[in-house]
Amino acid sequence: MPRLATALILATFPALPAAAQTVTGDAAASLLYPPKGGEVELTPGILPKDQAKMLEMVAKDQPYYAAIAISPEEGLMSEATMAAANHHTVEAASAVALSQCNAKKKGAAECVIVAVVRPTGWEARPLQLSSSATEDFSNYSGALAISAATGAWGIGASGDEAVAACAAKQQAATDCTVAIAD
Repeated sequence: MPRLATALILATFPALPAAAQTVTGDAAASLLYPPKGGEVELTPGILPKDQAKMLEMVAKDQPYYAAIAISPEEGLMSEATMAAANHHTVEAASAVALSQCNAKKKGAAECVIVAVVRPTGWEARPLQLSSSATEDFSNYSGALAISAATGAWGIGASGDEAVAACAAKQQAATDCTVAIAD
């Protein structure tokens, strides 16, 4: 049942790839959210009200897209509580937070997502970039590549340069693809 509960929680978040297709810089500019300003969505019914309020205050300062996972048997104030922030989708942040939480938990129950952070006024769009990648978009110079799995990104004069810059940011970024190119 815990895996089913986790799946149900994740299913409540619309699944969008970080970049369904490569878009131009002009198109990207109209699709991206401001780089600062996120809103927290708490998963109802998991935390007591006082802990939920505390978590919301802390989570609001995380760069979007972010997720926070806890071990339900250990609660919010445990070593297993993990946050993953500055990813290109909530789904990617959730996967990282859950994986890290499950690796540290001591209880038998699978970890669950208790909060996510999205840009203020979030609605599904065909392009989503992390807060930092969105901010760095102002330095855009021909192509921007992203890693859906790690949240890494890179900018270059060509698609190949952007992919190389993305991969160089984080060794685990082996899935860098061009999201924006002119």
